[in-house]
Formats: sequence, structure tokens, C-alpha cells
Amino acid sequence: MSELTKLGLAEARDALRKGDVTSSELTQACLSEIESAGALNAFVHNTPEIAMARAGAADTRIKEGDAPKMCGLPIGIKDLFCTQGVASQAASGILEGFKPEYESTVSGQLRDAGAVMLGKLNMDEFAMGSSNETSVYGDVVSPWRRLGEDTKLTPGGSSGGSASAVAADLCLAATGTDTGGSIRQPAAFTGIVGLKPTYGRCSRWGIIAFASSLDQAGPMTKSVRDAAIMMEAMAGHDPKDSTSADLAVPDFEAMLTGDIKGKKIGIPAEYRMDGMPDEIEALWAQGTKMLREAGAEIVDITLPHTKYALPAYYVIAPAEASSNLARYDGVRYGHRAKLAQGDGITEMYEKTRAEGFGDEVQRRVMVGTYVLSAGFYDAYYNRARRVRALIKKDFDDVFAAGVDAILTPATPSAAFGLGEMTDADPVQMYLNDVFTVTVNLAGLPGISVPTGLDGQGLPLGLQLIGKPWDEGDLLNTAYALERAAGFVAKPDKWW
Repeated sequence: MSELTKLGLAEARDALRKGDVTSSELTQACLSEIESAGALNAFVHNTPEIAMARAGAADTRIKEGDAPKMCGLPIGIKDLFCTQGVASQAASGILEGFKPEYESTVSGQLRDAGAVMLGKLNMDEFAMGSSNETSVYGDVVSPWRRLGEDTKLTPGGSSGGSASAVAADLCLAATGTDTGGSIRQPAAFTGIVGLKPTYGRCSRWGIIAFASSLDQAGPMTKSVRDAAIMMEAMAGHDPKDSTSADLAVPDFEAMLTGDIKGKKIGIPAEYRMDGMPDEIEALWAQGTKMLREAGAEIVDITLPHTKYALPAYYVIAPAEASSNLARYDGVRYGHRAKLAQGDGITEMYEKTRAEGFGDEVQRRVMVGTYVLSAGFYDAYYNRARRVRALIKKDFDDVFAAGVDAILTPATPSAAFGLGEMTDADPVQMYLNDVFTVTVNLAGLPGISVPTGLDGQGLPLGLQLIGKPWDEGDLLNTAYALERAAGFVAKPDKWW
């Protein structure tokens, strides 16, 4: 493995500025790693020509002294982001052959900041999944393995390709999206940092929609500092997205002092769940102790409506998905089923959607259509929206009482084996989101920080939840936790 690909964004940026390495060398090293890592199935559309052209342009820009922080840094882009002239399928058969003529705002901002796109990353189909086993490209495999075993493990989902690629040093960082935990859960499973910003901090324009009131793009990186650097390039107001906030983007990296003296960190009673593994409980206690020793004040808090979050989420998200996915009909773009003689437009819709959508997407579309149907709209969808308002109020009350951030586990377990949950009741898989969905329902920023290993040598993460629009303060608290935890473990290379 090239030592160059082990660099994080901050280290690589500094090396590029000093002239110790060129973006072309760094990019070539990543492309070589990607080529030899087919066993992980993380990259699904490679773009080496685009990468080398952008790297060359970045080298010129750096020499001229006109280089933003992300300039020349090779990254991966989740397949949910539309990229001009490059396949953008959302890991679904129904978008086979779709190459958009436009660039998503977030990937466009990264490109304009000089970042080098290495290719598109695997994911769960339409971002629906917690294990990256619903992709038309096949499962993503985590670079991590249990001690003494060669069982293939999930990297988490839906941003599993992004998590696997960053953890395996195939790229320096990657974009992810988070609708119910799809950045934070895979980050925790693979020992990297994943930041889900406040809803509206990053534009959703050009990102293939799952649930429009919940989706948010964010960075997946090797450190908190890297997350701050990438976040600054991804964020900002976009007039093309009506939900994008017209707020100035601060220099997040400059806010990383590591000083959290006097900060109030809340510990919610409701996140202590029955059956939670002792290792997760111990890690949470250890993280609490680390923040206390760093000078923070630890306070017990209550978020009483937390227990309703998962059922509310699994009404609202499928409802929005069924509405968003109605546009995939085989008429304008993507897959169209072969029709028998005498078939009309109804048969074309039915056959195209049956062939193009995988089982999990079909399941959620049907659930969503059901809860939005006449007679059930009030019983399910409107009730879930009211619960969502109560969950948001719980957080508002806690922050109004002076709490600066909330510390919780990121996941209810370490990574599980591929296939271990897919044959079970789908609800078992949905329970993976138990600690993360509240953040999306309330529109808050959340970050997963790797803080330890379990008894089988697998990474575990803790989640910090911040106030709306206060990513800078949240990143600083995460930075203090990261420094105290001192997590440096990497997976042994087997792929």
C-alpha cells in the first residue's frame, strides 16, 4: 500500500503546499489502490481520466498560489450525487444508463474547490438500507474483520461504499448522505469520522432524493479536522434548493481549539436501551469520563419522546420515498421493461418498476403509499408528523436549558456479518438506526467519532449531537473527544 493514500486531507493539503508531493502523484496512488481493492466492491464507476485531468489542473493552481483547502485532494463521490457525464444510478437498476447533463451542487462545489473525483461509490439502493446489501452492484465489504475470522462484515449503510473506501485508504475522504443515520452508522462501523450537518446546511440539489425532509449530505473522513475542512467546501446557500439556508459558512477548521472547558454535555436517559451490549455501555461511560476530564460539565437530560422516533421515522421516510420515486416510470430516462404485444402504459409502469426496483425499495414504496392513502393518512402520516414535532421540542428544551451538545452511542452494536440480518425480520435491520434517526427528525447536526474497539477487534463509535447551525462548536467538542480517545486502529489489509 502506498503511504500517500494513508494521508488525511489536512496532512495531504500541507504536503501539497510544501511541494513534497503533487496532486497527480497522490491521485495516481489512490487509483492504484482502487484497482487492487475489487474485493471490497466500494468503487462502482471509476473515473481515472477525470481524476488525472483535475489533479493536473490542481497542481497548476497550487503552483500559482491560488488554492482553496480542498485543492488537489482525491476523494470519492457517493453514487447518489449526480455527476455530469458520469453514471449516477443511486445503486438502482431503474437508473441504469443514466448519465446526467448537470452536476449536483455539493459535488460541483467540491470540484470548484479543486477536489479530485476518483469515481462513484457503492451504496444501498436509493439510500434505503443499513448494511449496503440492497445495491444493484452487489454488497460492499468492510475492510475490517473480527479477530481470527474471515467472515465478510458490513461497512454499514447506506453510505457503505464511502465508509469502506475511506477506512481502507482508497481515497482521502468521501461524500455521504444521511437520512436516518446513513453517514454516522457506517462511520462508526468502520472506524472513521462521519458528520451529518444541520438540515439545510448543504444543498440537496442534484442529489437523488429518498426522503426530502430528512436527507442531508455530509463528509466522511479520517479525522475530525478533515471533516471540518471538507464541510466548509460542501456547505453554503443554494438558490436552486428552497430548503437550503442562507447562512454564512464559517471557517470550521479554525474553530478546532480542543478547549471545551465549561461546555455542558447532556447524557440522555432514554438512550440506555434494554439489551444494549455491555461494550457499548462501557464505551459511552468512557466517553463521558473523557469529556469530563477535558473540562466539560456532564448533565443528565431527558428526551421523553425518543421511544417513538423509530416508528415515526419509518412512516415519514417511506411516505416521502413513495412520492419521490413515483417519477421513475420508464418514460423519460433509465430502465424500461420489454413489453408484450397489447401492453399499454399501465403495464409499462408496472413491469418497469417491478424490474428496476429491488426488494427493499419496493417494500418502502408500498409502506409509504399505504400510509399516504385515503383513510390512513391521518392515522399514520399526520400522527407521525406530530410525533416528529414533539421529538424536535425535546431537543429544543434541552438546548434552551443551556446544554451545548449531547453524547450518545452511535450504533447498538459493532459491525455484523453480511447476510446475518437480511434473512431476518426487516424490523431487526431497522433497529440499527435507533440512536441516529432522532437527529434527522429534528434536523440537527450529529457526528460519529471512533472511540474504541470491541472484544473482537472491531471499531465502535460515539455520537455527539449539536445545536442547529452550530457545526463549528460540535466539531470542536468532537475534536476534544477524538484527542482524548486517541483512536488510531486500522484494519489489517486482506483484500
